[in-house]
Amino acid sequence: MRILITGDRGYIGSVLVPILQEKGYEVVGYDAGYFKDNLLEQFDENYLKITKDIRDINEEDLKGVDVIIHLAGLSNDPLGEFSPKLTEDINYNGTMALAIMARDVGVSRLVYASSQSMYGISDTCNELDEDDSEKAPVTAYAIAKWNAEQQLHSMSTDDFVITSLRPSTVFGASPRLRCDIVFNNLVACAYTTGKIEIMSDGSPWRPVVHIKDVCSAFIAGLEAPATLVSGRAFNVGIPDGNFTVRDIAEAAQRSVPGSELIFTGGHTDPRTYRVSFRRILTELKDYYKPEWNLDMGGKELVQMFDRVGFTEEQFRGKGTIRLQQLSYLQDRNIIDNTLRIK
Repeated sequence: MRILITGDRGYIGSVLVPILQEKGYEVVGYDAGYFKDNLLEQFDENYLKITKDIRDINEEDLKGVDVIIHLAGLSNDPLGEFSPKLTEDINYNGTMALAIMARDVGVSRLVYASSQSMYGISDTCNELDEDDSEKAPVTAYAIAKWNAEQQLHSMSTDDFVITSLRPSTVFGASPRLRCDIVFNNLVACAYTTGKIEIMSDGSPWRPVVHIKDVCSAFIAGLEAPATLVSGRAFNVGIPDGNFTVRDIAEAAQRSVPGSELIFTGGHTDPRTYRVSFRRILTELKDYYKPEWNLDMGGKELVQMFDRVGFTEEQFRGKGTIRLQQLSYLQDRNIIDNTLRIK
């Protein structure tokens, strides 16, 4: 089966592609290439790659494609605020153009990387579920994800099955590592400086999930019967997958023995939410079987850091911080002010 992975040269795509190849999929990658050189560790990338902006996709790019996993887009809220109008153009307009074209050329299934950010600031007394919980997106990134998800689900049919996955904040090693996401950031900070400093009291809640479990969820979206996934959204996480920032920081500290952990309590973080994973853990239990936890992920990150000789300069640099990389490309006129590569 031929599968198109948009965003294949990103943080998640760089882990997902080899897993799909091991399962026998013929992978085609489609990526603008912003982060293609941000390799912390070399790996086998032997598959067909198309280097193009998602806004420029055409029917020829989809020739022979059976299914799509759509990861491409400006990722996370800080990067989405880099330019709210461009975030809408790439994350919403680009997504819809891809979906319409895929439907028209006969692609049978599309699995969309959505986001839990659409829940906004919530009441943590209740875990947020996919359908009944209020959606209150407040950032350009979250708004684009929620709007795209609604439109995509309205397009889902027996012949063109669309599923949305809303991953928790992802953590774990990748050849194209990100250190601008919470657990990776804290482990990297402990490893390179010997200290973790949390500006709050550690009480806010965050759901987190390992990158390989996210990959497992995307494969479940491809392989589960259409009757289970068509036109539906799934929060992606693990059993008991909601943690306080204190829990996450303590796990990061355990990953680097001897590191120091400080809670200053000087900053109040309004972002706190807990998410229900009942749907994916019960309805897709035969297809999605998460295996990772924070301690395992922390150990994996430290092993990677040891292999590559990870430094504080790398931790704080453009190689692992997405917004810094885009700024670097703009400053050198490699991309223009619409984020198109020149």
